[in-house]
Formats: sequence, structure tokens, C-alpha cells
Amino acid sequence: MSIGIGGLIGGILGFFATRSFFGAFLGYFIGSTFDRFNSNNVNTNSFRNSNRSTSYDASYYSQRLTQSDFATALLVLSAAVMKADGKILKSELDYVKQFFKQQFSAHISAKYIRDFKDILRKDFVLSDVCQTINGSMPIRQRSLLIQYLFGIAQADGLVSDSEMKVIRKIASYFRISNVEFEQIKSLFYKDVSSFYKVLGIEESATNDEIKKAYRKMAVKHHPDKFSQLGEEQQIAAKNKFQKIQEAYEHIKKERAIK
Repeated sequence: MSIGIGGLIGGILGFFATRSFFGAFLGYFIGSTFDRFNSNNVNTNSFRNSNRSTSYDASYYSQRLTQSDFATALLVLSAAVMKADGKILKSELDYVKQFFKQQFSAHISAKYIRDFKDILRKDFVLSDVCQTINGSMPIRQRSLLIQYLFGIAQADGLVSDSEMKVIRKIASYFRISNVEFEQIKSLFYKDVSSFYKVLGIEESATNDEIKKAYRKMAVKHHPDKFSQLGEEQQIAAKNKFQKIQEAYEHIKKERAIK
């Protein structure tokens, strides 16, 4: 019996559309990942007798990761971020619960949510978890997963230093460059330096370097390059391109660049 992975994409996009613009990116990420792993869905036997509260050891969930259970991967990494500051907040737990309720049937989402409460009590070796994910997902998709983790950390309105440290560590295990990590981070923080980070440059960059960086980013992320993709992906591309333009316009105004 299939979990109905292919039908999740629209729900995911709808969920994140109400939270932040990066939802379309994550929707593309999850949609393509689930499609890829559709033949390796979690054995539905694991969802039987789901009304019974069950506790497993960490190796049980680690085994599910090796079986391409992407939902379990999300739960393990979500737990790592939530536990980073030593306290599990209701707002963060509600964020994850709402996400899974949007994506799965009531029966299956309830099972995943119960699993999540069990996972929160377990300790995992993040490097091993990320290594398993690396073997299944290309880096572009792994970078979008970092955006999802930022969403959890920001659910209470503030990303703590300890949460940031864990997300940065996961990004390093995902082999995401520091420049790209700062670009992702800048999507959630609007300080003075964030506009430079969107363009992947330092505040000390010259005006010519700023112009060059903008042209490079504008070409790389121009919506025309995504015209062959679905409507949601085109919207995501336009949002990304708009952020690049906003950053450049802000820097131009600040520096009086002609």
C-alpha cells in the first residue's frame, strides 16, 4: 500500500505558502525527492497498531534512514535543532506537527508525530545521519533542507545561537559552502550585512565587485531559466530573483552606486 507520496507536493507548497516564500523551493525539493524514493516508501506494516505508544532505540530510526525514509530524516534533523538550546518549545513542536498533518493522512501523520516524540528522547550521530542523506540527495536539495530547519528554529520568533550552531554543523556535514550557508541564513535575517550575503560578497567589496556579483546572481537565478518547470517552481524562482534585486537596490542606494 502506497503512502501517496506523489500527492504531497501540493500540500507542502500550500503549507509553506502561508509561512514564508521559501516554501516553493522546499516544495520542489521534497516533491522531487519523494518522487525519486517512491519505490522505497516506508513499509506500511510499521504503521499498523499505531494507536499503541511505542518506544524504539536510535538504531531503529537509523535503519529507516537507510531505507530512504525521507520523513524520518526530517524528524531526526528537526529534533536536533529543537533540542539545541536545551528546551523543546511548543511553538516548534506545533510547527513540525502542522507540517506532517498537511502532508499525510490523519492515520500516518499521527504515527509520525508519535515517532517524533520518541525521536526527541533519542540521541543520534548527526554526521552519520547527514552522510546517509548525502548519499540520496543532491546538494541543491540538501541546501533547501537547511531552509526548512531555519523555519523550525524561527517558529518561536527567534533563532538562538545554539540552534544556529547546530544548523551550521548540519550544513557542513551536507558539504554546503560557508558562502551558500550565509546566503540561506540571510533569507531569514534582515540586518545590514544580509544584503551583501544575498549576493555572496563581503561588505568590503568594491562597487565593481558588487556589480559583477549582482550580474552573476541575476543570470544564475533569472526566472527564464525555470520556464520549463511547474508553476510553483516558477513562482519560487521569481521570489528568489526579487530578493537578489532588492539586495542590490539597497546596496546601490547605500553606496550611491550609479
